[in-house]
Amino acid sequence: MKIKAAVVEEVGAPFEIKDNIDLHEVGPTDLQIHMVASGICHSDEAIRKGDASLGYPVILGHEGSGIVEKVGSEVKNFKPGDHVILSFYSDGTCDNCLKGVPTQCRSYAKYNLSGTRADGDDHFQENGKHISDMFNQSSFTTTTVVDQRNAVKVDKNLDLRKLGPLGCGYVTGSGTVLNTLQPKPGDTIAVFGTGAVGLAAMMAGRISGCIKVIAVDIVPERLELAKELGATHTINSKEEDAVAKIKELTNGYGVDWTVDTTGLPAVIKNGVDALAQGGTCAAIAVTPHLIEISTWNDLCVDDKKIVGVNMGDSIPQIDIPRLIEFYKLGWFDFDKTEKFYDFEDINQANQDSVSGKTIKPVLIIDKEYQPGE
Repeated sequence: MKIKAAVVEEVGAPFEIKDNIDLHEVGPTDLQIHMVASGICHSDEAIRKGDASLGYPVILGHEGSGIVEKVGSEVKNFKPGDHVILSFYSDGTCDNCLKGVPTQCRSYAKYNLSGTRADGDDHFQENGKHISDMFNQSSFTTTTVVDQRNAVKVDKNLDLRKLGPLGCGYVTGSGTVLNTLQPKPGDTIAVFGTGAVGLAAMMAGRISGCIKVIAVDIVPERLELAKELGATHTINSKEEDAVAKIKELTNGYGVDWTVDTTGLPAVIKNGVDALAQGGTCAAIAVTPHLIEISTWNDLCVDDKKIVGVNMGDSIPQIDIPRLIEFYKLGWFDFDKTEKFYDFEDINQANQDSVSGKTIKPVLIIDKEYQPGE
């Protein structure tokens, strides 16, 4: 089957939309998805510019939403016409998956970051030549084929154009707080970086009952949005010392929890320094940078901890529906971070994401789609 897709030919190349891409046929546990929309994530940019690699050429995108067109012979819980959000793939059979931690699937890298399907076949080809995929999904396409474990069914009355980023950015930020850190009501939290992931973490801090939810950034407009989404305090770290201000707001102690979404060494260090005794910093950005931390001064004496978190330690089939329920209650207004772009404007959308002009660009792939249909 020929499809249209945005291809990155080599490291640092722009996205090039091609209409002659061959798509793998539907296997026994697969779904063929008509793509409606896809978010652009900073991980897509990291791979495009070569900070990480799946092999080139590559079709990126891993925050897709769409409509099931066809199902494999062994698929039981999906049917044509179902509306779905796409997320990462895990096998469901290894010890970590059976423990309920699919983000630690023993074959996570093989399934999501090898550039091929889980069975080793090419997901995409052009003129018989391999094109790498991403997350067993590659949502920068008009049609894709995914395993049923990549998909989360959603209510047809919801607007699919908005929902794709729940599959990565929003579930990563919120899951880091709700699943990994698990603050208690009355705790305090500071989030460094108010992009999509950071704002999701911040909203999760509010949902968890934190009495101080502090947003730190250098962009005034983002800090204003953070207030609208529930931050109790905001700090422009370009204008004042973030660590000193956080300690001022917490009786000199620091916060119980910090989340860094920037990946910048100096900011991660601030995230550690802003912790109270016994506090934990979650560092969750995709970054090539190294950080220097003193195990004596920064960690041991004050019993501080730094944790890495993959995809918010989430189970997409559980966590994404939970986020949708929070959204319906007005507790998780993720759509206020989004801006729609035509699929053909993918390079502009990506540039606006990199520059910070747009928090969460969403590519509209099917312009004829109408919510509720």
